[in-house]
Amino acid sequence: MSTSYLTKEESLASRKWLAIDATDVPLGRLASKVAAYLRGKHKPQYAPHIDCGDFVVVLNASKVRLTGDKALKKLYRHHTGFIGSVKEINAGDLLAKHPERLIEKAVRTMLPNNPLAFGQITKLKVYAGAEHPHKAQNPELVQPKYS
Repeated sequence: MSTSYLTKEESLASRKWLAIDATDVPLGRLASKVAAYLRGKHKPQYAPHIDCGDFVVVLNASKVRLTGDKALKKLYRHHTGFIGSVKEINAGDLLAKHPERLIEKAVRTMLPNNPLAFGQITKLKVYAGAEHPHKAQNPELVQPKYS
């Protein structure tokens, strides 16, 4: 008896659009659920070597919750390219200025570090408010359990 795997064409045909509301959801729990949807782990035909995940639209990113002292103590660093120019910003300020980047960074770190994940992260669409330009795709509003 042999195992049947999903082909690339079948995975492209079975993609859906999902919408998730991030209002008052802890950042880490939201990121882990979104990463699972992007990878396709919620589907019975999941295969780790095929990109069989769905498109995910995250709404109300500015209302995501940071628990504990993460708003003040969690730091995000990046280098500008100039000598000695390492910039850092704490999670609270990043949430106030660019809430989309906060969720994108959290989801990106939950995905594996391989070429397949580079394609999976492009299926993530994050918006600070409740409005989004993907109405034509009819995203299905899902309410995952954050346990």
